[in-house]
Amino acid sequence: MHVEHLLGDASLGLRLLWAEDALLRREISGVTVTDLEDPARFVRPGELVLSGLVWWSPDGGTGKAERFVSALKGAGAAALLAGEETHGSVPDDLVEACVRHRVPVAGVPAHIMFRSITDTVYLRQWGGLSRHHALPENTRVRLSRLLAQDAGPYAVLAAAFAHLGGTAAYVFTSSGRTVAATPGAPAVSAKEAVALVADGDGVTAALDTHGVSAYERRLLYLPDPDAAPPRMLHEVAAVLAHCQEAGARRPPAGFGAADELGALLAAPAARGDAAVRAALRRCGLPERGSYQVIVADAVARQPGLGEVPLAEGALTEVAGHLVDAGGGGAADVVAEPDGTGGAGERVPAVAAAVGRLPDGCAFAVISGDLAAGRAGEAWALVADSVPGVVLHGGVGAPAAEPEGLGGALAQARYALASARSMAPDACRLVDAGSFTTLDGLLTGVPAEVRTAYSRTVLGLLLEGGRPAIADLLSTLETFLACDGSWARTAQELHVHVNTVHYRVERVERLTGRDLSRLRDRLDLWAALMCR
Repeated sequence: MHVEHLLGDASLGLRLLWAEDALLRREISGVTVTDLEDPARFVRPGELVLSGLVWWSPDGGTGKAERFVSALKGAGAAALLAGEETHGSVPDDLVEACVRHRVPVAGVPAHIMFRSITDTVYLRQWGGLSRHHALPENTRVRLSRLLAQDAGPYAVLAAAFAHLGGTAAYVFTSSGRTVAATPGAPAVSAKEAVALVADGDGVTAALDTHGVSAYERRLLYLPDPDAAPPRMLHEVAAVLAHCQEAGARRPPAGFGAADELGALLAAPAARGDAAVRAALRRCGLPERGSYQVIVADAVARQPGLGEVPLAEGALTEVAGHLVDAGGGGAADVVAEPDGTGGAGERVPAVAAAVGRLPDGCAFAVISGDLAAGRAGEAWALVADSVPGVVLHGGVGAPAAEPEGLGGALAQARYALASARSMAPDACRLVDAGSFTTLDGLLTGVPAEVRTAYSRTVLGLLLEGGRPAIADLLSTLETFLACDGSWARTAQELHVHVNTVHYRVERVERLTGRDLSRLRDRLDLWAALMCR
């Protein structure tokens, strides 16, 4: 099927905005739907790209359009079909970028669903294919039955490639976690998976899945580019997308139990040992053993990424990595232990429950022993997988028993506040165990409280525009940094020691503190750090 064939389909009503005749005769190898500002890693040569343009905004629109179209050109996209619903029309910036890079572009009317275009492309392609180029009919029937039975991705992937005899295929998340693999396929670590996809080794097909967060988007990956034709890969990817969407719509066992557990842990007055243990049991977590609590929030810096709760999706992915590393599997985060959607009986070495606290903050309870630094490694993979999102998180100290979960949650929330304070515009995870110094501890105090404390304690020393006051503040900082040594302070400031004595006396009068007392020194030191 060529680009011009699709544009000529009157039922779709596509509006050609720019193209050259030679470019319209390009064959379409498949379809990718994306709203990432840089979609290069998900687009294959010859693919038609559908975009709702939620990534574009009038602020910086020219630069965004240039990056987007340049990525399409570099990836060898056949054409761009741009949705008109988000902005009312296709922005001129985008059309001009397509002209510069010679990428055909057409507008998609607001009433036309992207899936209609996708179905049109694949139905026309499959109609003229032999059994060698598409899935055999008996395989399609088998996949349809598996979907009707709510089968998991392992069963679907195995059935889809069974007729190719030993072909290795994987389903990866955007952070490299293996969701499924064909029988006999070698294990691939998350870091290796991310590198394989980024380097373009093998062949990938993005799953066009709706109703999941950007962190839970998946890719079908084959190490051998010649192991299966592109059209077959897209057909399998469509089946896997239906599988994931069905899993997202299906309430897991204990639906809502994680939120109930969060409400219990967040309310000390309502917390009771028996109630917490019962809530853990409803979440599928053991009632004894060690636990770790992680909380997170996320802010989308690009339009369109926040349609599905990002923080919960990110924590679900983090938990998935931790469960896999601990000897469990993705089934221990969602209710698919046996790969078919049924409830399993085994108690995994590591399991997780992800939910939302009463204040809207996402949280996860991980049961089992985790290796030191494991949460940080998983967090880094997940945070890097979705550009345009600022992801903050906090980890509480391990709780030896359920009774300690409330305290672990409080620690994790304080660590989250510290992460926001230390890196407001960058992804960061802070472990409560890292609070080993006063300045580290103070980062978790709300900024408004720190500011108020600093102003109250330092008072007149914070008045700007007065050189004498600035000298007093500098002397105080240096004096405390030198552990109260008059001689060292004078040496650092290049003044006489008598000058130091004079300035310190003035500081004491202005603040009402006695710098010979350790307690007052600590108060002033904390106020300086809060400043």
